[in-house]
Amino acid sequence: MVYLKIKEQIIQWTIHQVIGHSKRTVLLSVTATILMGSGIRFLVMDDDMMKMLPKNLDSRISWEEVQNEFGSTEIIFVAFGSKDSSAYSAHVLGNLWQLSENLELLESVSEVTNVSSSTKIEQYDGFMEVDDLQPSEKLTRNEIDEIKAYLNKNPKLKKRLISKNENYLITTIQPEFGFGLDRFRNDVVHVADSLLADYEIHYGGTAYVTGSVPQLIREDVQLLIKAGLIIMLIMLLVNLRSLKAVIMVFIVIIPSLIAMMGFMGWAYKITGLNCFLFALLNTSMPIILLTIANSDGVHVITKFFRQFRRLKDVKTAIEHTMESLLIPIFLTSITTIAAFLTMISSPLEPLIGYGICMSVGIAWAWIFSSLTLPAMINIVSWNPKSFSITKPSMLEKLASFFSKIVTRFPVQTFSIGVLMVVLGGIGIQSINVDVNVANFFKPGTEIRDSMDFMDREMSGTMDLRIRIEADVKDPRILNGLDSIQSFIQDNENISVTYSIADVVKQMHRAVMDDSLKYESIPPTREKVNNLFTMYYMSGDHDGLSSMIDPDHKTTLITSLSSIMSTEDIFSLVRSITTYIEKHLFGAEKISITGMIVVIHDMVLMVIKSSLLSIAISVLLIGIITSLFFGRVTWGALSIIPLFSAVILNFGLMGHFDIALNHITAILSSIIIGVGVDFAIHYISQFQKLSKNKDGKDKTIEAVKDVGYPILLDAGSNMGFGALIFSAFLPVQYIGGLMVFAMISTSLGTLVLLASATQILSDRFSKV
Repeated sequence: MVYLKIKEQIIQWTIHQVIGHSKRTVLLSVTATILMGSGIRFLVMDDDMMKMLPKNLDSRISWEEVQNEFGSTEIIFVAFGSKDSSAYSAHVLGNLWQLSENLELLESVSEVTNVSSSTKIEQYDGFMEVDDLQPSEKLTRNEIDEIKAYLNKNPKLKKRLISKNENYLITTIQPEFGFGLDRFRNDVVHVADSLLADYEIHYGGTAYVTGSVPQLIREDVQLLIKAGLIIMLIMLLVNLRSLKAVIMVFIVIIPSLIAMMGFMGWAYKITGLNCFLFALLNTSMPIILLTIANSDGVHVITKFFRQFRRLKDVKTAIEHTMESLLIPIFLTSITTIAAFLTMISSPLEPLIGYGICMSVGIAWAWIFSSLTLPAMINIVSWNPKSFSITKPSMLEKLASFFSKIVTRFPVQTFSIGVLMVVLGGIGIQSINVDVNVANFFKPGTEIRDSMDFMDREMSGTMDLRIRIEADVKDPRILNGLDSIQSFIQDNENISVTYSIADVVKQMHRAVMDDSLKYESIPPTREKVNNLFTMYYMSGDHDGLSSMIDPDHKTTLITSLSSIMSTEDIFSLVRSITTYIEKHLFGAEKISITGMIVVIHDMVLMVIKSSLLSIAISVLLIGIITSLFFGRVTWGALSIIPLFSAVILNFGLMGHFDIALNHITAILSSIIIGVGVDFAIHYISQFQKLSKNKDGKDKTIEAVKDVGYPILLDAGSNMGFGALIFSAFLPVQYIGGLMVFAMISTSLGTLVLLASATQILSDRFSKV
């Protein structure tokens, strides 16, 4: 009784604020939105994959150690040349020299590696001599032939510097710490494009891809979301048949978006936490919030129209609307917020920020739909005789049709719905896991074509790093490195591996009259130490810094590979881990990192945390609705649309070969966020009608009353199907799954849930 009294007091207070102080309510809510939205200026876009991973993760720890000891591993590859001419020409090598000089002048560039910056190890009068591989910008034919001959003698070095067909030269650029990858990428591309305009140019590397993503997101998503909003506007206008009504719906949508993005900016400004950076993972946030906010606004405005049609008085219609919807909207908001807050338990920082920021946006939509929107409705004048008020829309008629089918054939309707879910769910067994960033770009796009070129003609752009703590001058350790490299090199996806062991063998051969039979690790530590001494005496003190630390206690094996499937990545990481565990070669510590390993770890975390979040969300929603509606049965019924739609979503992904990754896994939140709204609104109305209606009447009225806003909400949000025209595959996934989510959740409510309540209607009578 106390609960009911408090609930009634809250409803009456809210109605009083909306009707008695409409302008004040609007002013306060707009002011709060402006203040919150001002944080947008602090919003930072960043898609550094490493920031997604927990700080205590082994691959991240190893990655940070490698970064600190050997420089950034997030590099850019630039390949240029012509398919019809050899790269061994004075003109091409001269341009390469200029490219190196210009790149080295950039503040964002730490190191440049190519033919012009590389060294050669040779013997001179019995001593080791380390000299420039390319001696000058302008080369003679003889000097070019010497470069070619040296690379042919050192095939691993050649693979890193020139294409397989010898038509393209490769430059590897390493960024300076403290510079964002987008600036680093833009600086490199600007220099290369301006200097090499006469050549065919290709780019690759994690830094290039990652640095390109923020701009791609901005350009692509902004354009396509505008298209989606226009389609949404048209759909709403056609069905509501009132521009004022459409504006009212957008009064809920736009401030919610502004508040959410502003909160994200403020949160990052105040806390500095990486979870509040706007990354690729966050691309779906605005769209999901649009669907949820749109649902709230549509329910209020359509309910008002139906009440105004019946009562002919604005204030009375608003009162009845609020009495009917305040509690359901509150409940849908609470359950949806609870669902998103389950992401806080994720080990991935972006998912934590995702859940928090979405919750703020949903809370804002709740406030605006419960207070601001009714207040605006009260301020604006309405004509009770207008066509939009007096005549049912096309979707209202469709909702009425659904009500008749459900009540006449409830068992058959429910059975057909279950069968569709089962058939759709079969596709789950075919679902494919893939978070390879390269596969986010559609074949035919500039980035994807360049990456495919790098894989086909060069040594690939994906990297694997193995960090070894050991006495690098110990022959046993060096032979161990060589053995690990040989094992890795046997994998068909690996193009080249290199380490200090290769350099030692090269040095050994050089001092032994350049005889190939001495291209091996010397048998004693003393001989190895002599080679290092001679190398450093030659004057090249930094030439080995990318492979060993100054104390010769830590070294690095680097491997380059072509684009691999996630399955291939899993297999490679497992095999290397097993091999290293069996062959430690006296090393104190061996750890594996690099983008291949990071992708491997991220796949497991994203899938595990997302699926766990979905399971917890559905459970929480069931518990909350059971408590609120007073029956476990209602809680069980409320998750029917969610459960069925989630199954269909993953089944669809399997049927249409849509990969499960850190984007598509999150998009299940659309289903939960929208589906719970639909279910709660239906159950709330059905329960209300059960108090004074019997038999089929309550189902008919519930479907007609709630079905219209559900269909309108689903139809208007399908405008975001425009996203499927994006060249950026994750954005396509968002668009396609968005459309499917609206179909599956709306039909799940109006077919499965409605037919289930009709079958069980006798149990709910007079409750």
